[in-house]
Amino acid sequence: MSKVEMTVNGRTVSAEVEDRTLLVNFLRENLNLTGTHVGCDTSQCGACVVHVDGKAVKSCTMLAAQASGSEITTIEGLAAGGELHPVQAAFREHHGLQCGFCTPGMIMAATDMINRYGGKLDEKTVRAELDGNICRCTGYHNIVKAILAAAEEMSGSAKVAAE
Repeated sequence: MSKVEMTVNGRTVSAEVEDRTLLVNFLRENLNLTGTHVGCDTSQCGACVVHVDGKAVKSCTMLAAQASGSEITTIEGLAAGGELHPVQAAFREHHGLQCGFCTPGMIMAATDMINRYGGKLDEKTVRAELDGNICRCTGYHNIVKAILAAAEEMSGSAKVAAE
């Protein structure tokens, strides 16, 4: 057993967990943060993406013990003060989801992408960056539109290039 302590969505949490407990399972089972999904169990789909110390990480590839001492943000912690995060709002506005299963991971990956690239995103870059996130419903067109719109809003720029 390992004792883990981390900050999740701004709240310090600690627990005793089996050494083999994955971060995704700790979040879902111990903290009841079920917005982080388990889709493939092989780190291929990206439904489990969360932010660990500000960077997108597939939480099915990380042990909870490895995250001890880190700051974790899940989809539940992205919105602030009752207002949707700009990426969440853009996904809603641009219909960047259908069944919604991949959406939390897509939004977390997109937020990280925008934080890294700012307003310097274009369609080709967004599509390349989403390589590790699978959506079986949408064909990605509206997801890409949503990410570009959110990048534009978050950067405050007048234009984000869309090819």
